[in-house]
Amino acid sequence: MCTQSVGLLAGALEAAGIATVCLALLRDVARRVRMPRALAVPYPFGRPLGGKGPSEQHRVIAQALGLLGREGPGPLLADYES
Repeated sequence: MCTQSVGLLAGALEAAGIATVCLALLRDVARRVRMPRALAVPYPFGRPLGGKGPSEQHRVIAQALGLLGREGPGPLLADYES
């Protein structure tokens, strides 16, 4: 699914009261679409969790889910810290 479509869908879900977190492969598109909560990852298309094995993938997921607990005005766009 493209970054723009996911961002727009996330915005609609958030407006309905459902919390979302997106993995953004294109940081500039995530910012322009104003994803409610997104983690910008440095990986290529098709590998948003990275390709370095399960431990790296778990770190990406943990950081993304960690955005759910962050308060403040959105949108929130964080960078993945490897």
